[in-house]
Amino acid sequence: MKPFRAFRIFNDGGTIAGRIVETTLDELTPGEVVLRAAYSSVNYKDALAATGPRIIRSFPRIGGIDVSGTVVSSTDPRVTEGDNVIATSYEIGVGNDGGYAEYVRVPADWVVPLPAGLTLRESMEYGTAGFTAALAIVRLEHNGLRPGHGPVAVTGSTGGVGGIAISLLAGCGYKVTAITGKESEREYLVKLGAHEILSRHAIQFTDRPIEHGQWAAAVDAAGGDLLSWLVKTTMAWGGIASTGLTGGIDLKLSVIPFILRGVSLIGIDSVTCPMEIRKDVWQRLATDMKRDLSPMTREITLEALPDAFATLAAGQARGRYVVRLAGSA
Repeated sequence: MKPFRAFRIFNDGGTIAGRIVETTLDELTPGEVVLRAAYSSVNYKDALAATGPRIIRSFPRIGGIDVSGTVVSSTDPRVTEGDNVIATSYEIGVGNDGGYAEYVRVPADWVVPLPAGLTLRESMEYGTAGFTAALAIVRLEHNGLRPGHGPVAVTGSTGGVGGIAISLLAGCGYKVTAITGKESEREYLVKLGAHEILSRHAIQFTDRPIEHGQWAAAVDAAGGDLLSWLVKTTMAWGGIASTGLTGGIDLKLSVIPFILRGVSLIGIDSVTCPMEIRKDVWQRLATDMKRDLSPMTREITLEALPDAFATLAAGQARGRYVVRLAGSA
């Protein structure tokens, strides 16, 4: 196979940066399955990996924590040449070379067959962010959430996880309150499906152990004070799915919401999600949860990755970046 293009991230004397290079299959990390990549996407974790030292295990590394494409070779009988597949999470783009390349090699255990009802591009419109949002909703439903129980709050609502969570929840019949610090994005959030908009700046954070119950559930990408407030303001037997840490990693909480209201704080980790659940979530994204994400999606190429990383790292992103790779159809 001829050399192909990839976006490889380097650590040059403590400076983390990436650039487009030519590489070969022989230079990729091991795996049983080789894909001709169609699309990848840009997630918050990708921005962190490309600009900081704490995500990628060793350098240099081809970035991109997700990818969709067509199998060109496989030494595992579970995966066949010509299959359209998705690969997200695990060590992709972190410990193993990732999806920002025209060809990608991954272990067969990390491969999910593309469900009927999804195209390769649509799967990366969701990407890891969309999978995380859907997984959060599935786990909230397992906790008992149903439409009609009350409003569902979503933080980080202009980002990937938050924006997709709004769209998925609205499509499933939930009334969504989008919490945002960006007043200018009100119209955008309503188009995604938000029933109400709550300014983050209007929230009063107190030291009280519990507050008036407002939410049947919440999907939180922020962490920190906002997550603490959500726990205190969730109604009896409601759940909060914690998906991110853009607002901080520390929580100021007492046990009161848990023992007086039965509130559940549910951690969402797409990396360690068991394959059986992973396939079920992707199946739902292809069926009852499927939504048109084109209003929140922008297609870019490998050349535009640095600008996309900078936008996400600065907290200025709106929606999703889908990365078009060679072989896209």
